[in-house]
Amino acid sequence: MIFFSSDTHFSDPRVLRIDRRPFSTLSEHDDALIDNWNGTVGAEDEVWHLGDFCRSVRPGHAETLLSRLNGRKHLMIGNNDDLATVNAPQWESVQHYRELVVDGTVLVLCHYPFRTWNGMGRKSVNLHGHSHGRLKPQTRQYDVGVDPMGLKPVSLHEILQSRTRRAS
Repeated sequence: MIFFSSDTHFSDPRVLRIDRRPFSTLSEHDDALIDNWNGTVGAEDEVWHLGDFCRSVRPGHAETLLSRLNGRKHLMIGNNDDLATVNAPQWESVQHYRELVVDGTVLVLCHYPFRTWNGMGRKSVNLHGHSHGRLKPQTRQYDVGVDPMGLKPVSLHEILQSRTRRAS
C-alpha cells in the first residue's frame, strides 16, 4: 500500500506552540506520531513524506527516527529539512518534485502547494504539505500534512474522501 504524509516536524519544539498540537511535551509528540505511523504503515508499505520531516538535534538523529518508522520512505524536500535529514541513507529517494500514478490517478507531489500544476486540466491531483491545513485548497489539491490528516500517514483513498467527509 502507498501512503502520504508531511510536516511531521519530529523534534521541533515550534510545532507545539505554532501548530498547537495536542501534546504536553515534544517527546510525547514524537512518540505519538511514531505510534500513529507504525499503526498505519506496514513494513512493506511505501510512504511519500512531503517535507519537513524533523529537526536534526544531534548527528544521526534523522537516521534514528527513520529506523523507528515502518515502510519504505521517500522524501520530498521541505523548507525545514536540513542536509542531515536529506542525506539520511534510509530514504529510498529524495527529490523536490515528483509525478506518479496511483490507482489510475496522476499525482503531482511537492512540499509546496501549487496554483497550477501539470495535468491540472486533465484531473491530475496536487498533494502537498507546508501549509499545516491553513490554506484553502483548489479543486483536486490536498494538504497531506499530519495536522489536517489526523496526525498519521494517509492513503490516496483517505485523501480523496477527506473533503467529502468535511462537507457532510
